[in-house]
Amino acid sequence: MNKTALITGASGGIGLEFARIHASKGDNLVLVARSSDKLDEVKRELEAEYKIEVYNIVKDLSVKGAAADVFNEVKSRNIIVDYLVNNAGFGDFGLFAGSDWDKQEKMISLNITALTHLTRLFLPGMIERGEGKILNVASLASFQPGPTMSVYFASKAFVLSFSEAINNEVRDKGISVTALCPGSTESNFHAVAMNDPNLVEDRKMQSAKEVAEIGYRAMMKGKPVVIPGFKNAFLAFAVRFFPREFITKMARKIQEGKHLI
Repeated sequence: MNKTALITGASGGIGLEFARIHASKGDNLVLVARSSDKLDEVKRELEAEYKIEVYNIVKDLSVKGAAADVFNEVKSRNIIVDYLVNNAGFGDFGLFAGSDWDKQEKMISLNITALTHLTRLFLPGMIERGEGKILNVASLASFQPGPTMSVYFASKAFVLSFSEAINNEVRDKGISVTALCPGSTESNFHAVAMNDPNLVEDRKMQSAKEVAEIGYRAMMKGKPVVIPGFKNAFLAFAVRFFPREFITKMARKIQEGKHLI
């Protein structure tokens, strides 16, 4: 019997690659994103190539109550979610004092609230069945403060801490929760953060496909945390050995250097 993966932010980037990986394994899909046209295109592609069933839910998860709407729609169709991939999220660049509060609030709602609520809604069913896997997309940003992207870094620190804690709570119940912590990845993330569709931040970024493949393997093995790339893993480990003030200053220099294009 086919398993089902629910993937948020599935219309592009890492989320789309997760959809392709699960489809290639014979998993049916529930795909959630804001763009109906993009989701329809993905549905046609994956159903034709892999002969699976894809159900799309067009939803802005930054809106209050959206996570519950997704859960209720899935439940009404008697879909059992075996894999929950909380991928949807976005960032913003600039000093916090001059930031657009509406954008910061939406970031918190999407990166933290929606992810947490979806986990709360789908986790009890997994526990009842005695199986299930959750993957939450955090970031290399989870491991230190991030001046000029303060809310984004803080939101990803929450995702990492939350995921590790919940994994500990459910690991004896046949469930695993994995935090995927990628560094810079080829996607439209930086363009959205800088409000510039032509922005290319770094030519040495990992591909979304590579990051998704690493995340998928880690989820299937039940690893609590995975950091794609040796350099990224080294950086995440190294910050433990320096004073927090020093790490924060260095993070600001790095962030400002990335965006001086």
